[in-house]
Amino acid sequence: MTDTNDHAKWMNIAIKEALLSGDDVPVGCIILSGSEIIGRGHNERETTGDPTAHAEIVAIRQAAQATGAWRLSSTTVYTTLEPCPMCAEAMIQSRVAKVIFGAYDNASGAVGSKFNLFCSGRIYPIPEVLGGVEEEACREILVDYFAQKTKR
Repeated sequence: MTDTNDHAKWMNIAIKEALLSGDDVPVGCIILSGSEIIGRGHNERETTGDPTAHAEIVAIRQAAQATGAWRLSSTTVYTTLEPCPMCAEAMIQSRVAKVIFGAYDNASGAVGSKFNLFCSGRIYPIPEVLGGVEEEACREILVDYFAQKTKR
């Protein structure tokens, strides 16, 4: 795996992507092939009316289009929030190699906090996982978003 400084660099790009979420929950995601960003996304459920338009799904679709293949086996995902079950399974199904996330999600995180879809015994390769990268910054944008939402 790359070193900690690289993780912070890439997660900060994902954080900038999260800030593009508008009225949606601010989650951002980038997907790397080597050191090239081949997919990026932020939550778009509110703007598109699509319940599957999570940052990770948007980025996976873009990465698959960029590579011309649904298998993303040599890629690394950086996402600001621990993936939910839908996004975690999409990462498994697309054969993502590594998942690096920022804030833990005790309500619906599917990489160990609430559920663990990345458990052994699956027939597909399970991505390497590293959580808590730039955790405070990732958590802060979520806390700010929900604080503003309750004020409205």
